[in-house]
Amino acid sequence: MAPLPEPALRARADKQRPFCEPCSLRPAPGLKMDVLETTKLLDEELYSRQMYVLGLPAMQRIQEAKVLLSGLQGLGAEVAKNLVLMGVGSLTLHDPHPTCWSDLAAQFFLSEQDLERSRADASQEHLSQLNRDVHVFIHKGDITEDLLLDFQVVVLTTSELEEQLKVGTLCHEHGICFLVADTRGLVGQLFCDFGEDFTVQDPTEEEPLTAAIQHISQGSPGILTLKEADTHFFHDGDLVTFSGIEGMVELNGCAPRPICVQEDRSLTIGDTTTFSHYLRGGAVIEVKRPQTVRHEPLDRALFQPRVVAQSLQEVHRARCLHQAFRALHKFQHLNGRPPQPWNAVDAETVVGLAQALEPLKGTEEEPLEGSLDDALVRKIALSSAGVLSPMAAMLGAVTAQEVLKAISRKFMPLDQWLYFDALDCLPEDRELLPNPEDCTPRGCRYDGQIAVFGARFQEKVSLQHYLLVGAGAIGCELLKCFALVGLGAGGSGGVTVADMDHIERSNLSRQFLFRPQDIGKPKAEVAAKAAQALNPDLQVTPLTHPLDPSTEHIYGDNFFSHLDGVAAALDSFQARRYVAARCTHYLKPLLEAGTKGIKGSASVFMPHVTEPYRAPASAAASEDAPLCTVRHFPSTVKHTLQWARDEFEGLFRLSAQTINRYQQARTSLADMDGPQILTLLQPVLGVLRVRPQTWQDCVVWALGHWQRCFHYGIIQLLRHFPPDKVLEDGTPFWSGPKQCPQPLEFDPSQDTHLLYVLAAANLYAQMHGLPGSKDRTALRELLKLLLQPDSQNLAPIFAQNLELASASAEFDTEKLKALHKALEVWSIGRPLKPLVFEKDDNYNFHMDFVAAAASLRSQNYGIPSVTHAQSKQIVGQIIPAIATTTAAVAGLLGLELYKVVDGPRALSDFRHSYLNLAANLLSRWVPFAPDIQTFHHLKWTCWDRLKVHAGQPERTLESLLAHLQEQYGLRVRMLLHGPALLYSAGWSPERQAQHLPLRVTELVQQVTGRVPEPGLRVLVLELSCEGEKEDTAFPPLHYEL
Repeated sequence: MAPLPEPALRARADKQRPFCEPCSLRPAPGLKMDVLETTKLLDEELYSRQMYVLGLPAMQRIQEAKVLLSGLQGLGAEVAKNLVLMGVGSLTLHDPHPTCWSDLAAQFFLSEQDLERSRADASQEHLSQLNRDVHVFIHKGDITEDLLLDFQVVVLTTSELEEQLKVGTLCHEHGICFLVADTRGLVGQLFCDFGEDFTVQDPTEEEPLTAAIQHISQGSPGILTLKEADTHFFHDGDLVTFSGIEGMVELNGCAPRPICVQEDRSLTIGDTTTFSHYLRGGAVIEVKRPQTVRHEPLDRALFQPRVVAQSLQEVHRARCLHQAFRALHKFQHLNGRPPQPWNAVDAETVVGLAQALEPLKGTEEEPLEGSLDDALVRKIALSSAGVLSPMAAMLGAVTAQEVLKAISRKFMPLDQWLYFDALDCLPEDRELLPNPEDCTPRGCRYDGQIAVFGARFQEKVSLQHYLLVGAGAIGCELLKCFALVGLGAGGSGGVTVADMDHIERSNLSRQFLFRPQDIGKPKAEVAAKAAQALNPDLQVTPLTHPLDPSTEHIYGDNFFSHLDGVAAALDSFQARRYVAARCTHYLKPLLEAGTKGIKGSASVFMPHVTEPYRAPASAAASEDAPLCTVRHFPSTVKHTLQWARDEFEGLFRLSAQTINRYQQARTSLADMDGPQILTLLQPVLGVLRVRPQTWQDCVVWALGHWQRCFHYGIIQLLRHFPPDKVLEDGTPFWSGPKQCPQPLEFDPSQDTHLLYVLAAANLYAQMHGLPGSKDRTALRELLKLLLQPDSQNLAPIFAQNLELASASAEFDTEKLKALHKALEVWSIGRPLKPLVFEKDDNYNFHMDFVAAAASLRSQNYGIPSVTHAQSKQIVGQIIPAIATTTAAVAGLLGLELYKVVDGPRALSDFRHSYLNLAANLLSRWVPFAPDIQTFHHLKWTCWDRLKVHAGQPERTLESLLAHLQEQYGLRVRMLLHGPALLYSAGWSPERQAQHLPLRVTELVQQVTGRVPEPGLRVLVLELSCEGEKEDTAFPPLHYEL
């Protein structure tokens, strides 16, 4: 689930931001909610990636919500950070407790200067800087019933059970959504109570199903047939509505109708007897059903917990964790303190308290099975005094997502308890577990982490040297994690962060190390400086060079030799593959994560222990549609959007560049590939005889081009391929994915028609350096005048243009002469301005043109169109993103980092993870071991290599081949360095005799024509040997210089 690279930054820090009007927030019955006094406008540019996850209605609810958050240790800080980044209306902080040393291990808003200061006071200013649109308040008194009535959602973190029960009861009585979150060392707990009648408006993250209509019959029931190209996944009882239908217009936008799927995959849609006759086009669209959730209050759910789990084994473990948390609360209540770190006496007391607890009641769905796991409770108690940044990040992300569910009513909430543990971070060998002396507080910022892993482990962490590739959303979260855990914060340790991108405004809603004043600056440099502010001891080196084959002189042998590991937070599979290959080459651990909306993954790859990184099969680059399909036979909205995008390039960029070149050099068209120039420039000249001078000229051109593309162009296509055309085998030409188009008639009263002309005319004006216009009313009146029968503005007639456009690619001297003459006129004056497509500027008409053009093209071919936002997502290859998912996967990687740093670990200790925050799914599993290959007596995996020293003096090719045979029993058939063939057993004796006496580096230089880079330590060679099987892949030969 890799996001694709975003385009280069065009900084617009001071530009007016795009807004849209918010809708009113509709609370559920009995839910008290006070919206902010001043209705805010939604900043679509800032939240653009998040809106693709949540949708506009949910975002509008979120920006008006009021949340109370009590508890500002590491977990509370993570919840607060995520909520502020995501634009919650207001956040009120409550935490009267003073900052202590252990807080600094996970609370990134606090520093040594804040010790003894209220955690809420110290955090407020930092939170306010994250998002100026969010109001951050502090409540200093007790949490009372009157206070609670001001909020829609209340969250308690790291609180005592008595307070949880008191506040939870009041919230349940008043219909206020209530959450409890807590972490104790390597275990975490989350509870949700959204009331007894909570309606989820949009339960899933999937887009509603949409399919193109072939025909609808009049009858009872009416039968809807889908186009042959459309497969669908509708089910009996699904609710649907319709859009874009011509003829049977009564269905367009109708109330949801139930369907029944027939054996032939057609759909019955209810009575259509009295409706108009169906003509063509349209789409059937799924209508999602709301779902109602019933939650128990905490005082009941505490004794009869419903836990989120994927198996009965997980259910039993979650119930044991539930009892462990109850026992820890009981210990705190009795002793006025938590258990001491790795104190055996305290741990046994907790086990005894857990055994003495009132037994839990089972539920119908989750019967109570199994006894208490004493060993599990003991391990929890021993490590429970710790506070860990990765645990806070993981659980804080899930908690913040549940808050959004409560506010937005989008996605199903947890039902009702979630338990998460990462006890696999501790060594399996009891002899290797920390001791109480090693875990006592040191009065330092790592005390919370030392309480779990010990001071010796902390020293090991501080000496690590890591490379972080990517300083985007996940990269910022990982840098925060590195700063808090102290990775590379001492001695010879350090972190290098590499990212070539610059900060854009849309980054600010997820990439929390950046601020508005950083827009336009290099991500790596800003992120490094911000991370050092979190922990002054952190040693961070920013690099703005890309990590790819072109920079191996920078990220080469010397660079990688100093690394202990690599963390990859990249947005393309191509980049991930390359970084993973470098880690395999240099035998470095790789931590890798990616997200797509509310889905995320985190993986760890250990040399000689796990399999290497492999991109998922779905990551294979999809082939572009054939040009003829895009131009003449589109069948999907992606085809029409690609056509519209190509139109933009040809009309407003390539043509301007070509005319400018001609103007500068007066190049002969015969030297510029005349037919291609004809195809490119003829539409740009369009119906105008001379270069445009006014806004009206631009409108005339835009109207003419509309007619050319969506009316006359279709008529011309149907002359070549009539609707009734039949192929030689009797198959209709217009069948299958080929959809017979229909010409459109221009109508200035239709918004899409008007938007196309408005956008096209403004872009044409920009290209010619003329003033444009945004006045739609005036444009509509002008178009009415231009369309009058006696108007002379659209000469020459379109047929002549079509004849020119449809001319063959043969060299036509007369046409070139005519174009040459037109260009002479066009080239008078200043150069044209080529327009570079920029999807993120809502005022430049770029996306307006592409979206309108694609929509009209879809209407031509009866293809269901998409919204402007969906068009932008497809054209810009935008990957939906949200702060909660990025924080969660970074937390999961942080947990794996503990294992990697700790030293040699068994395969069973490591975990790959996948989560879906909308579906309440978190899966963690042990990675696969690397595949073992064999050849005769040799065994190896992808992590192995054959090593041969070059020697002094350096050995020859003949010596190398002899060594491989003597040492490994390999008779080399071919030897390669990259694509260069150094040796082949199939060569003639004469050719072999030329190569065999050469020293290996001399041979490589001779064959490749390149001198090895200075400081190169290893030449990587590939072997093919006699007797190998087809699937044999020998380990690389490392020729050590």
